[in-house]
Amino acid sequence: MNGGRVRPAIERMTGFDAGFLYMETPSVHMHTLKIAILEADDALSYDAFVAGILARLKRLPPLRRRVVEVPFGLNHPVWVTQRRIDVPHHIRRHRIGGPDNEGSMHDLEQLIGIIASTPLHRDRPLWELHYCEGLEGGRVAVVGKMHHALADGAAANALLANVTDVRSAATPEAVQEEYATTDRLPSKVNLLRHAWADAARQLLDLPDLLRRTFRGVRGVVRARRAGANAPVPVLHAPRVSFNGALTPLRSFATVTLPLAELKRIRLQHDGVTLNDIVLATTSGALRRWLAAHDEHPASSLLAGVPVSTDERGAVPRLGGNQVSNLFTTLATDVDDPVQRLRRISETTAHAKEIHAQLGASILVDWSQFTPPRPFAAAVRAYSRLRAASWHPAAFSAIVSNVPGPREPAAVGGARLADLFSVGPLVDGIGLNVTVWSYVDRMNFSLLACPDLLPDVQVLASYFPAALAELDLEPPASSETPDQRISS
Repeated sequence: MNGGRVRPAIERMTGFDAGFLYMETPSVHMHTLKIAILEADDALSYDAFVAGILARLKRLPPLRRRVVEVPFGLNHPVWVTQRRIDVPHHIRRHRIGGPDNEGSMHDLEQLIGIIASTPLHRDRPLWELHYCEGLEGGRVAVVGKMHHALADGAAANALLANVTDVRSAATPEAVQEEYATTDRLPSKVNLLRHAWADAARQLLDLPDLLRRTFRGVRGVVRARRAGANAPVPVLHAPRVSFNGALTPLRSFATVTLPLAELKRIRLQHDGVTLNDIVLATTSGALRRWLAAHDEHPASSLLAGVPVSTDERGAVPRLGGNQVSNLFTTLATDVDDPVQRLRRISETTAHAKEIHAQLGASILVDWSQFTPPRPFAAAVRAYSRLRAASWHPAAFSAIVSNVPGPREPAAVGGARLADLFSVGPLVDGIGLNVTVWSYVDRMNFSLLACPDLLPDVQVLASYFPAALAELDLEPPASSETPDQRISS
């Protein structure tokens, strides 16, 4: 688009990215969280952190993009790249604990719950960074809050690589003024003209998409007839207390397990994957939580598992979403932990087969044809009426596993001690468990709606024992399983 002498960079949002905007309501926030725990030791002051981020804006293109709606919702919105950001709005400072005492990880988790409970403003680039000082041991936490429309887990990983070591040996220059601009937003006429042109090009893809969808559905039918048995959302999901209409409030908790421990246990069970171990550990923790709350669903809980659709070896993306979902059992109706793991592994393999038959990109491609205004209006009405409480949830919980950095990293000279991440909740699903690995650790982050699941910290405390019960050959030690696993 070029309707004037100077214009900002403009890019049409994909229907899939825009879908995260349409799904957002006053009680459903579609942002993700990334939490970096830094061993600062005065190596990374707030001012140095801000200067380092400004010095890296060119390497962080999503941080300069804001959403501009198309008049009348005739097509998906556009991204407009701004060359200047409002630093006080986007980068905020917090003190954990009091002036005379250090803050704990629990204090940080409570603050993160508050940060997660408020939406991002659409009239600015969709992100915030919260610099949280005062943690015990002189540590600093940086909480990144980014709308899912900007980036999925894989893209966030690539962005993280461009944030680490934000300060070189030389003092970074704050380059905010370099980006100063008087560019105006695109005119309504320009937005409409290009919306129609993009929609016409889109329609040319429809015949091929219909053919691929027909082949995919036919492949799914064949796979199920051949024995591929995976749960069907809504039909196979039991009712539990943390499935229902969301409120705006969020609570947050973490637990860390050694990556070597998960890998060692995986080798004890033929044919299972590391992701199967993650699902089985989540299942064991949920079984304990359900029993403590006297909930006994008649069938197993189901997991919605986001999966990346990026091709293996693809160049890292710095934005956008290439993700689909598969649905599998958590086998919470199986008492024996080994049999539970086996059921999860077998069902997840079938779910992957069905997902592959349908085609990983089908959902993304069809989302291009989502009508923006009607879809967003329907979602808002569904949320306003609290309709998620009227029927069984599509599935029980979101469980995601994203490989994180394999090597130790630093930010502004401060060692990155730990890294956590969690995605958003969707209406009807009051729990998200996201796992990010960092070097030798598997960091589980739990985001919940406290009006549906009031004690997410208690649920997090069950994960170490849930992993230990999968261990067929526990090391000889006088320690209890919970002591052997850092939490």
